[in-house]
Amino acid sequence: MAGQRCLLKSTIQEKMDDNPGSDISTPDTKATYVLSNVVEVVERILTFVPTKSLLVIASVVLLQSVCRLWSNCARRVLRTQQQLTWVSACGPSTTEVHSLCKTLAEEVEKVFLLPKTVLAMMDWEAFKLPGYCHRQKKSKRSRHSPVEELIEVFPKNCDVMGIATPGIVLTPSGSRSRPPEEHQEGEAGFAIMFPSMEGVHIRPFHFCQKSLSPSALKEAGLIDNPELRVVLLFVYEAYKSGGARFLGQILEPLAKSKAVIAGGLVESVFPSKLCCSRGAYGVVGLALSGPKVQGASVLLDQDVSSPKLAEATIRRLKAAKIPERNTLGFMFACVGRGQNYYNNQSNVEADAFQKVFPGVPLFGLFGNGEIGCDRIVKDDYTLCDADTECLQHEYTTVMTLVHLG
Repeated sequence: MAGQRCLLKSTIQEKMDDNPGSDISTPDTKATYVLSNVVEVVERILTFVPTKSLLVIASVVLLQSVCRLWSNCARRVLRTQQQLTWVSACGPSTTEVHSLCKTLAEEVEKVFLLPKTVLAMMDWEAFKLPGYCHRQKKSKRSRHSPVEELIEVFPKNCDVMGIATPGIVLTPSGSRSRPPEEHQEGEAGFAIMFPSMEGVHIRPFHFCQKSLSPSALKEAGLIDNPELRVVLLFVYEAYKSGGARFLGQILEPLAKSKAVIAGGLVESVFPSKLCCSRGAYGVVGLALSGPKVQGASVLLDQDVSSPKLAEATIRRLKAAKIPERNTLGFMFACVGRGQNYYNNQSNVEADAFQKVFPGVPLFGLFGNGEIGCDRIVKDDYTLCDADTECLQHEYTTVMTLVHLG
């Protein structure tokens, strides 16, 4: 820090020496001069400005050299903000709006990144509001639809992928080291915001019976993609006739890949664009590829029914040697696990994860089925063999690590 101050001081002095005719005899004029001419100072200041304000500064009409300087600096700072972040909420809202939507509306003003992709999960109860339907016209929807409230918070060019599920696993906003929480009942939700990151490619996908094809899978980066590392996928309406066969068509090519596959069966989804009719089965997800992406997963099967065994299974993820910086944990558990599975002891698996990975935030869901298996990634991304049957489970928990460089 001292070295940076010396460098900054010498830079300011050089700027002043280059303009000997400038009147900078008073502190106020010196400050004005520095803020109008010294790029290093302006950029340093802008690193403390939330992204929404940076976007305003970056879009200032370039009529004056000072405006041009600040606008260019804002653009450079925006390009460096590649750390993902999240907002989470739980407990009943004091308004008609879901607690996550309310918290997001307040907190998104303060985030230090420009979201490109958002993965959001909310409790299923929020979607039982009168008038909610993803195919209805806007004028007919509930005035407080959580879908509309959530999507409108983010930029228009941001891909928002939303999941509605019986239970939520989240890490409270504010710190990576805060203990994660399992919410099998009640109002809860989170939104993970992914910026554009060098060496990391995140492609949202959505398939239903009509749109699933080999060419569509390839376009989504799910097949013939040597850099595919992790696939998070969520199947809805899977109990409908033909749903099991549809899921098999998705998992068969993925089981042959070198990617970590993890996810679950959920109640509903709300991507910004849906390709199927109401009540049809389908799948949404994120394909994460690129040289900086790493992943690994373990399966807590039905025999894992004590805190000690849960911790021992999760500790096996350490063998992947994944850096904990800029890493997320995902927990996809059966609705039959949780507190009832551990003799009324709550938060067992989330607590075990935090004990093993104290600096990694954990997110996920309680659903109607789990997708994943033991896949501990080695340096060359060699994975254990898997087929479609061993990727589908009941009464289990899939615990996954995803590192984004």
